[in-house]
Amino acid sequence: MKAWRVLVALSFLLLSGCLVSFKDPIPANEPAPMPLLGEWTRTDEWGEQLFLDITRAGTNQYKALAYVGSPENLKSHEEYGFTVAHHGRRWYLSAGLPKVLGGNFAIAGFELTKDGELVLYNLDVDRILQELEAGGLQGEVVDTPHGDGALINSSLEQVLAYLDDPANSDVFVEVARYQRAVE
Repeated sequence: MKAWRVLVALSFLLLSGCLVSFKDPIPANEPAPMPLLGEWTRTDEWGEQLFLDITRAGTNQYKALAYVGSPENLKSHEEYGFTVAHHGRRWYLSAGLPKVLGGNFAIAGFELTKDGELVLYNLDVDRILQELEAGGLQGEVVDTPHGDGALINSSLEQVLAYLDDPANSDVFVEVARYQRAVE
């Protein structure tokens, strides 16, 4: 197993290259749905089994421990703290970004399907950049190693209203689909 695969897979999983970031996080005002907690698994593009163990980290705060293969594989452990919000018909999560990626926040969508899957969605960078240009969201274009990105400084209320609008449903791109891990 190569460590870079873990980093690439995790960046696409939770941060998708971190090309869209936000000044404000989702506040810890709301609990996550109980079925979100627990261990999830999927097989990545290289055939390696990825695990995501989601637990409480405080009042309405959560952490996701991601690793490859087994919990004993300490080299692959990555931990992400996050908060959630249910707004409109969607669930959102907000995770802090490391300083090397600007130190702001990523916002992603997720759903728990009736088939017991956890599906994670990220924001389409090109759509967000178009929205910045059109003036629907406020922010700035930022240069990243992966190309142009966006730093959104619109209020969280404005961001969620934009994301909740059915006309913008194609702004979300599925990045990972997990199944409940079987013990």
